[in-house]
Amino acid sequence: MKIFLVVAITAVLSAACAGERSALHGSPKTTGDRVAVWQLAHMEQFDYVRTFREQTEQSTGWIQAAFYIGLARWAATTDNDRYLSAMFEAARENDWQLGPLYWHADDQAIAQVYLFLASKGGNAQTQAVVDAFDRVLDVPPDDSLEFRDDETAQSEGTCQKRWCWCDALFMAPPAWAMLSNVTGDPKYREYALKEYFATKAYLYDEEQHLFYRDSRFFERRTPFGNKVFWSRGNGWVFAGLPLLLEALPAEHPQYEELLTLYRAMATTFRNIQHPQGFWSSSLLDVQHDPLPEMSGTAFITFALAWGVNRNVISKRLYGDVVERGWRALGDAVDEQGKLGWVQQVGNAPDEVRATDTQLYGSGALLLAASEMLHWR
Repeated sequence: MKIFLVVAITAVLSAACAGERSALHGSPKTTGDRVAVWQLAHMEQFDYVRTFREQTEQSTGWIQAAFYIGLARWAATTDNDRYLSAMFEAARENDWQLGPLYWHADDQAIAQVYLFLASKGGNAQTQAVVDAFDRVLDVPPDDSLEFRDDETAQSEGTCQKRWCWCDALFMAPPAWAMLSNVTGDPKYREYALKEYFATKAYLYDEEQHLFYRDSRFFERRTPFGNKVFWSRGNGWVFAGLPLLLEALPAEHPQYEELLTLYRAMATTFRNIQHPQGFWSSSLLDVQHDPLPEMSGTAFITFALAWGVNRNVISKRLYGDVVERGWRALGDAVDEQGKLGWVQQVGNAPDEVRATDTQLYGSGALLLAASEMLHWR
């Protein structure tokens, strides 16, 4: 079935893109479709992933979830039933289940995909999401947000029953808010906001308006003496804000507080963008790091374009920033649709190679492309 879908999508893409073979600076539609088709065609074997292949293979894990979250938005923006069919097929193969650690934000990320599909009908199933989130609410975790090694080896850190690492703010809160919209019960939304702002109070740097990845980074410094703020980690947070805001009622009392956070982070990203349009893996090392990192760049570009498109931030101040970011992303997509310069799985700024790619990079680019389709 997957092979059939990929062949069908490829045929449509080839017809639409006849005569245009370079991905560089192609239209958002061309670039987004090329990336979507390439990634869907490479969901069976992950020999192109340099590290963490076993985790990449987990169909209910956060890596694949991040791709499908981007694909969901791209499918909705382009009104493409073939992408929607591919997502339904993946969900059915998962039996609509979350990852094995029902309480872990990474294993909850796939819920965003199921809840999106629920809005499209087609016998989408959300009971596993309800069951998992209700189990959390039955005994709400009260662990410290301090990140310490988990000796039980159930997770990376003992605090991860809560959202003590900034990546979690993309993975889980939008799903919790979306579940309130599906069920009509505000308890999921309110839990998400309580935990979201607890994480913000703990990990957010009020001076730089950026998030530490987790408490282990509070005192660390880069070789150039800067605080360590990870591009993808902050990209997770920044891209998660539009997803969360869209799932909240505009009249919610904390809606404006989230917008204030969004605007503060946007200002920082505008000030630290590399002249070539990307953001460095270590955000504050822009003067010293000439290499791009495209997963963070794509998430940031998406969120900035979202804000401009909705008049949350001004095009006068941010239009050029968005356009430079999109051009940098186009430069990193090859003619087949593979996005390069994507840092591999990690938790901090690290090496990135031109040939590196990952599913979350493709998903982030599709988020950005979905906003660039509306760019004026």
